[in-house]
Amino acid sequence: MTNEVNYQAVNGIALAYLGDAVYEVFIRRHLIEQGLTKPNRLHHTATRYVSAKAQAALIDAMNEEDFLTEAEQDAFKKGRNAKSHTSAKNTSVMTYRISTGFEAIVGYLSLTNQDDRIKEFAQWCIEHVEEGKLRIE
Repeated sequence: MTNEVNYQAVNGIALAYLGDAVYEVFIRRHLIEQGLTKPNRLHHTATRYVSAKAQAALIDAMNEEDFLTEAEQDAFKKGRNAKSHTSAKNTSVMTYRISTGFEAIVGYLSLTNQDDRIKEFAQWCIEHVEEGKLRIE
C-alpha cells in the first residue's frame, strides 16, 4: 500500500533527512560497483560526494548549468531556509544550509516518485565529482 504524500506540506528538514539517505545509497552503490569494498576506503571516498562542501559545490555547478527544474529549485530553497537545530561540523553555516537544500531536492524527488530523475541527478553529481569540475571551498 502506497500513501500519497503531499510533499509541499513536508518541512525542508524532513525532505533533507530523506534525501540524505537516498543520495547516500546511490553513492555507496556506485562506489561498490567501481570495485571499492573496504569500509574505511568506501567511507573516505564517499565523503568526496556527500560532504556539505561537495554538495554546496554541486549546487553551484547546477546553477551555472541551469540543471535544476523550477520545482527542484523550490525544494532547494525550502531545505536551505529551514530552521535546523543541528549545527555545521567542519564547514560554515551557509555551506551547511546549502547542503541541506541539496538533500531536500533529493527528498522531494523521492517523495514524488521521480526515480528516473533521481538517477539522472545522482549520475550528474557523480560525473561532476569524478571529472573534477567542482570548486570545493
